[in-house]
Amino acid sequence: MDLKGFDRTDQPSSDALAAESRSVKVMIAGGFGTGKTTMVRSVSDIKPLTTEETLTQASIDVDHLIGVADKQETTVSLDFGRIGLNEQLVLYLFGTPGQERFWFLWNGLFKGALGAVVLVDTRRLASSFRAIEEMERQDVPFVIALNVFPDSKEHPVEEIREALDIPPHTPIVACDARDKASSRDVLIALIRHLKERSTAVLESR
Repeated sequence: MDLKGFDRTDQPSSDALAAESRSVKVMIAGGFGTGKTTMVRSVSDIKPLTTEETLTQASIDVDHLIGVADKQETTVSLDFGRIGLNEQLVLYLFGTPGQERFWFLWNGLFKGALGAVVLVDTRRLASSFRAIEEMERQDVPFVIALNVFPDSKEHPVEEIREALDIPPHTPIVACDARDKASSRDVLIALIRHLKERSTAVLESR
């Protein structure tokens, strides 16, 4: 897919203006409590559709709350939002459920996705291992977004890359999922990554 000019948020290039308007399905994935619903809510141009339910005592044995003890709600199906990066490109955002008991929904959600953002809580790196494995299994290009929580410690990016076993070509960016501009920057990083991959494929032919 030719994404030339789509990573510009100020004024579309002449190439982008000449292109037809396009819509892209993007997944917002990650472990339990990494900020997926928060990101969809913060960045969506429309009122997002969410499927959050209150955590109850009955879920204590199945939802592991280590590191997220204050979490009160959880996504049980998907989150959905929409953002126009410019006049030519619209992203449809699908947030995945993070708990293991809802992973069976992932296969259907990923159908037709062009790329993904994997949100990571650096306090709980292991919580996003499954999401990264799923990207690789389904061959979905992705970027890693380090969601900065108030008590997160700073770690060198290369340490994070090594700990998550992320290849050098996969971008890793820091973000605040609560902030619209920060979340938008993550999506722009994903579009740039997709564009670079597309260019590399064309050049290899």
